[in-house]
Amino acid sequence: MSSTILFETRAQGKLLLTGEYFVLDGATALAMPVRFGQTLRVEAGALAHHIDWRSLDPDGSKWFEARFELPGLQIRIESDLKTALTLFNILAACQKLNPEHFAAPQSYRVVTQNDFPREWGLGTSSTLIAALARWASVNPYKILFETLGGSGYDLACAYAEGPILYRLEGQTPIIAPVQFAPAYSNQLYFVFLGKKQNSRDGIARFRERAPKSPELLDKISRMTQQFLDARTLEALDAAILEHELLISETLLMPRVKGLYFSDFWGEVKSLGAWGGDFVLVTSARSEAETREYFTEKGLTTILSWKEMVL
Repeated sequence: MSSTILFETRAQGKLLLTGEYFVLDGATALAMPVRFGQTLRVEAGALAHHIDWRSLDPDGSKWFEARFELPGLQIRIESDLKTALTLFNILAACQKLNPEHFAAPQSYRVVTQNDFPREWGLGTSSTLIAALARWASVNPYKILFETLGGSGYDLACAYAEGPILYRLEGQTPIIAPVQFAPAYSNQLYFVFLGKKQNSRDGIARFRERAPKSPELLDKISRMTQQFLDARTLEALDAAILEHELLISETLLMPRVKGLYFSDFWGEVKSLGAWGGDFVLVTSARSEAETREYFTEKGLTTILSWKEMVL
């Protein structure tokens, strides 16, 4: 007999096209929801006063499970302690903001499932926070700022209908929907580098090396507008190059293109944490030739704009 579904939602993954790192300090960034995401389903559980949790990969295989005892959320069973503690912190933050949510004698069976490989870096944590906040009827940004930290642009993408401009005023997100569907989008690709980056490490490096400069924030915000205004591939290439050079100079880090793709004819832009996950690639040559270039370098996960963008 199937369990009663109490709640179900799907949160979308994200990509940050401009403003990486500087969005933390108030720069305006261009972000976009993607076609991939995570589903959270809550059913009535069998064991009173407990949350039984399972996290599944796209193929349905289980990669994590845990059991929490209510109302204190004590961890009773876990397949990975680090993941269980992270989840505990998120659930506890939800409970703090809405004490009634777990107050009644309840039992839950929670199943989450990504429809993208976790190593892609499209937002396993952010989609989880967004979905749990929706279940608990709490502010997802408060959950994020109390637990994992970050700018929150990824949460803004979780239920967005399209690209957004995102900036922070203190801890208040300012979100504006925008149109960004270039006529040359068939010449844009997303290539997975397979070099997973830790966002918190990247943020720490940014804090060490980048001064809080209103001038720099204004430059990044203007570059974001240049992306939106780019009517040709050449104009976008110019915006990408300027953006990459500024971030490289500020963080004292080499560009991904210089490290791996110095002979590539188009531009390559890091998305989010530098050096890993997906990069945005522009190419005026054929799709076949573009894919062949990266495949010969051992990079086989190449998504077109249409395959990636919501």
